Amino acid sequence: MAVTVETLEKLERKITLSLPVTLIQSEVDTRLKRLARTVKMDGFRPGKVPMNVVAQRYGYSVQYEVLNDKVGEAFATAANEANLRVAGQPRITEKEGAPEGQVTFDAVFEVFPEVKIADLSGAEIEKLSAEVTDSAIDKTVDILRKQRRSFAQRAQGAAAEDGDRVTVDFEGKIDGEPFDGGKAEDFQFLVGEGQMLKEFEDAVRGMKSGESKTFPLAFPAEYHGKEVAGKTADFLVTVKKIEAAHLPEVNDALAKSLGIADGSVDGLRADIKKNLEREVKFRLLSRNKAAVMDALVAKAELDLPNASVQAEIARLMEGARAELKQRGIKDADKAEIPEDVFRPQAERRVRLGLVVAELVRANELQAKPEQLKAHIDELAASYEKPEDVVRWYFGDRQRLAEVEAVVIENNVTEFVLSKAKVVEKAVSFDELMAQQQQG
Repeated sequence: MAVTVETLEKLERKITLSLPVTLIQSEVDTRLKRLARTVKMDGFRPGKVPMNVVAQRYGYSVQYEVLNDKVGEAFATAANEANLRVAGQPRITEKEGAPEGQVTFDAVFEVFPEVKIADLSGAEIEKLSAEVTDSAIDKTVDILRKQRRSFAQRAQGAAAEDGDRVTVDFEGKIDGEPFDGGKAEDFQFLVGEGQMLKEFEDAVRGMKSGESKTFPLAFPAEYHGKEVAGKTADFLVTVKKIEAAHLPEVNDALAKSLGIADGSVDGLRADIKKNLEREVKFRLLSRNKAAVMDALVAKAELDLPNASVQAEIARLMEGARAELKQRGIKDADKAEIPEDVFRPQAERRVRLGLVVAELVRANELQAKPEQLKAHIDELAASYEKPEDVVRWYFGDRQRLAEVEAVVIENNVTEFVLSKAKVVEKAVSFDELMAQQQQG
C-alpha cells in the first residue's frame, strides 16, 4: 500500500490511500458467500439462493461496506505508521484517475497539536486559605435551630417583626387592572427572610393583625414574571395573623434530635466543625484549581483542532437542550441555538484538556489507586453508611472515571503550585462561601 502524507495548514493533514481492486473484490465475494448461506428470498429455500441473485440484490451495499471497512483499516494503519495522533474523524473522498487495478482515496483530517508550556516558575497564582471559626459554627447552629423552629400566635396588637410568620390576603393592580399571580388569600411568609420582594416585606413589617395597607411595588426589570417585570403595581395587603418564631434551646436535647452520637452540645459543635472543614477543603481546592487552570491557559501555546472544538460545542449544545427540556420548554431538542454562543467555552475546554493531558503525560501525574481510594473515602465520609457509597463508586466504571479525572486535576493543581510563584491569601469563611456561590 502506497502512502503519502501532506501538511495542508496548521493541524490539517492529507493522506492518499491506494488499495488493490482485487483486495476489495475478494472481500466482497467472501461476504456475499457468507450472506448466501442465511439469506431468505421468495421462491428459494434458505441457503439455496443462487450467487448471481444474491449479488444482484446485495452487491452494492456489501461493496459499500467493504470499501468503508478497508479504507478505514488502511487509514488507521497509515496514521499509525506515520506516528500521527488523529483528532476527530477523517473526511474521505474517492479520487478520479487511479492507476489500473487500484482505487485511490484522499483522507483529510486534523492531528492533535504540539503543546508548549512556558516556564511555570514565571506564573503568579493566588492561593486562598480559610479556617472554620467559632462564629461559622455558631451560624450553622442557628440555621439548624431555624430549621426546627415552631410558631405561636402573637398577642393582639403586637406588630410584625423580622422572623415572624405572617398570614396575609393581598391583591395587586397595574394601572387599575389585576394581573396573573397578583392576588392571594391566607398567604404565609416569613418576614425579613427574602421570601418576598423587599418593598412587600417593608410594607408588612410593623403592621398589626387586622390592619390593611396600600403601597406601591416596583417589579425589577429581571423579574421572572415577564408580564410585570419593570412595572409598578399598587398592592392592598391585609394582615390576618402574626406568629412569633420559637427557636429550640442549644442543649443536649437538640444535639440528640440531630443524631449526635453522644447527645452533647460539644459533640454537636465538633460534628458541625468536621463537616464545615470538609466543605472548606473542597471549596478551597475548587477555587485554587480554577486559578491554576487560568494560569495554565495563559502559559500554554498551541493550535486547537477544529474537530475537537466542534465536538465540544455539540456536547455543550446537547447539555443546553437537555436543560431547556428539564425546564419544560416545548420542542427543546429542536431549539435554534447559535454555535457561537458556546465557542469560547468550547475552545477553553479543549485548550485546557490538551494542556492538562500534556502535563500529566510529561510529569507522570496520573491518578494512583491509593489516591482514588482516599478521594472516594473522603466523598463517602459525610454519608450515613460510607461503605455503601464506596461500593457504589467502585461498582461503576463511569463513576470511577469521573473520580479519576478529579484526582488527576488535583495532582496537576499541586504540581503547578509547587512550581509557580504562589501568593498566599487568607479569606474569611463567609467570603469563601460567597465566592463559591457567585462562581
